[in-house]
Amino acid sequence: MPPRFGCLDLNNWAKSLPTIEGYGTEPLTLKGAQIVEAHMEIEDDPADALLPKTMHPAVPAYAIFNVTSYPESPFGPFAIAEIRIAGRAGVRPRGHVLRSYINNEAAAKELAARWGYPVAPGEVSIALRHDRVIGRASVGGKIVLEIEEVDRDSISGGDIQYIASMHLCRNKGDGKPVLVQVDPEYVFARAERGRPRVVTLDAAAFRADNHLRVTWPIAATYAVADVTLPRLRYVCNPELPALQGTTKIAA
Repeated sequence: MPPRFGCLDLNNWAKSLPTIEGYGTEPLTLKGAQIVEAHMEIEDDPADALLPKTMHPAVPAYAIFNVTSYPESPFGPFAIAEIRIAGRAGVRPRGHVLRSYINNEAAAKELAARWGYPVAPGEVSIALRHDRVIGRASVGGKIVLEIEEVDRDSISGGDIQYIASMHLCRNKGDGKPVLVQVDPEYVFARAERGRPRVVTLDAAAFRADNHLRVTWPIAATYAVADVTLPRLRYVCNPELPALQGTTKIAA
């Protein structure tokens, strides 16, 4: 059986891509981030349309729902909510980010220009309760994503392994779409594992339409960590498999 590849409609998706200013950005460390993440299995055939040709779909297919709150940054406090479709670039697990809702305009501009985040304005928050952690994103007062971690148990931060993200954006020089790998580093102060719940999901708000269909829960985590957004290392041609279309730009 030949390998499966994503079949994202790049022409349609490219209409709203952010422009990345270059590939030489310096790392940025953000202290004391709160991160709640839910992994859920999804129907595989429809989800292939949410991955670029660079990536192989995960087996079984799953999505990563992530809400992160940064209490301090050079741009002020901000929070970000995003959905990533899991897959592989070559042999490495990666997550293609569909959209990143963010509640700070200055931070949004920096994340888009320096790391290619597909940002959109929204209200984003994390709430800690005695029995659950809640991550939520709203647009115009309407909730577009709400996730929970329930049945919480403390674990070591070493037990959490976040996979790197792939950001589809536009190269400033020639305007062509590129796929950049963003692999932050984490220093954990606290970590939990629990059961995930997707309470509310507006797939269209994340440009997924009817291609994102949640089925079974996998796991949820909550963590407090210092997060370092990295120097960019790899840029891919989104129309070629990763093993053919990847350029290394930093060690």
